[in-house]
Amino acid sequence: MDSQVPQHVTLFADGGARRNPGPAAGAAVLIDDAGAVIEEAFRYLGHATNNVAEWNGLLAGLEAAARLGVRELTVRLDSELVVKQLLGEYRVKNAALQPLHRRALELLRAFHRVDIGHVPRKQNKLADALVNRVLDAQQRSENERADAAL
Repeated sequence: MDSQVPQHVTLFADGGARRNPGPAAGAAVLIDDAGAVIEEAFRYLGHATNNVAEWNGLLAGLEAAARLGVRELTVRLDSELVVKQLLGEYRVKNAALQPLHRRALELLRAFHRVDIGHVPRKQNKLADALVNRVLDAQQRSENERADAAL
């Protein structure tokens, strides 16, 4: 493991779809115990639902944490649905979410210790802001392509 990667990291994840379903993105921010951002991870998803975006934000963060060699992970999401599904309190009924759920559980097994919990949206501002930056950048890119085609 890289000596610069802390043993413990907090992963804040979020996802969003404009006009749900609509243009969607998932994002995660990894923060060390001193409060410094050590990694940002995100995915633009095209047309998707908010729930698909939430799961993809989590997956992007879990993959980044695993790639960095993080051993202990605190996961915080403002999606109560995703938290309860991860913890096994709710079943994952939606067929589109089932493979995302399975992948998240698979990734979580790579960590030595994991704490998963729900936070209010106001405590998830960094991940939420990253989702919006990704969606805004994609919209600008699409607008520029449309303008160039005129």
